[in-house]
Amino acid sequence: MHRRVDRLIEAQERWAKPVGQWNQRWIAAAFAGSGPLKDLLNGVWLGHPVHPAVTDVPVGALTAGMLLDLTGQRRAADVVTATGVAAMVASAVTGAADAVDAHGRPQVQATVHASIMVGSLAAYLASLAVRAARPSSRTLAVSLALLGYAGVASGAYVGGELVYGSGNMVDRHAWRTGGARWRRLDVDEVPEGAPVQARAGQDTLVLYRTGDAIHALHDTCAHAGGPLSGGTVIDGCIECPWHGSRFRLSDGRVVRGPAVYDQPAYEVRAIDGGGLEARRLPEPLD
Repeated sequence: MHRRVDRLIEAQERWAKPVGQWNQRWIAAAFAGSGPLKDLLNGVWLGHPVHPAVTDVPVGALTAGMLLDLTGQRRAADVVTATGVAAMVASAVTGAADAVDAHGRPQVQATVHASIMVGSLAAYLASLAVRAARPSSRTLAVSLALLGYAGVASGAYVGGELVYGSGNMVDRHAWRTGGARWRRLDVDEVPEGAPVQARAGQDTLVLYRTGDAIHALHDTCAHAGGPLSGGTVIDGCIECPWHGSRFRLSDGRVVRGPAVYDQPAYEVRAIDGGGLEARRLPEPLD
């Protein structure tokens, strides 16, 4: 069944791609010059995307509201449903901060996800409007809420596919383990002042020399897999050429989003007789 659903989602590319690109343009313009705000919404401060954590609030509230509606608890149902609708707006803002950096298949999925959620929100707003009129029969209000809940469930499925199926906003190094073993690099020298790509076993690193010190991070950006060796160094950080995430060269800490996860860092040393070798540093505890 899931394959049929996935094909249905992908079939929306004809309209979802141009709509997604249009949305990305105005969202990017809205965030222009507001880097700290976007970092806040992405979750750089949290070390985890904010959007999936925030979405638990409307899903939980709207589920409770549906059950209260079906059991005749009118006052409680209205309050909880209104809470869920307010939380949907907050979720939409954090989702927009993530979606503005999605491209290709994730962009299409994000647009379908957002479109379904906007339709669901419209149904819930209509339900709240009917409730506010205090009609003798709540059939229309409850029916609109049930329609909105069906949209929330459908949108949540697409959002899950966006993350788990396409890997959007996941840590690209989640399964990459460290180790105390030194591995020889395939470069013997690192010129100062320019990022250099190098291989250490199966890992591709980006090296940067400052004086006698050689800093090394994994070359694959934790956000979306961009090559850091193609980026630029700014204020002791290397900036990803794809979406502008910045990582501190000294320890891999993310200092600017949209990445929310730190970059694996390595120590480099010279080998007796010539050459260089590297090993991954343990992740800091604080």
